[in-house]
Amino acid sequence: MKKNLFFLVIGVVFGTILTKGEVISWFRIQEMFHFQSFHMYGVIGCAVVVGALSVQLIQRFNIKTIHGERINLEKKPAQYKAHILGGTLFGMGWALTGACPAPIYALTGAGYYPMITVLFSAVMGTFTYALVKDKLPH
Repeated sequence: MKKNLFFLVIGVVFGTILTKGEVISWFRIQEMFHFQSFHMYGVIGCAVVVGALSVQLIQRFNIKTIHGERINLEKKPAQYKAHILGGTLFGMGWALTGACPAPIYALTGAGYYPMITVLFSAVMGTFTYALVKDKLPH
């Protein structure tokens, strides 16, 4: 129960940061796709830098999970066609809905209830992928 409460608090804090940083703003996302503002590129760029530094720290200091398990970061071969197709589909969904996965929850929590349709569609897309993933080239 304490673990779930911890993750709930982290989720609320993350959603608040996304909201206050205007990362969930449909208008900010449209500005990005129309190359009218640097705001979202700056946020995404900072996330990439933080992620890269985090991976380096995990590898360099052999950081373990909260359960004491070793974090195994295995290098996988690049699959350019799959990455281009997946990135294109992700970008199209992002552009059409105005939200990537995390902001869907924040927008719903902020009272933008049409996002429930987007959330439902994202979940159904995930289930559909799970059903057909063995038939897809990986």
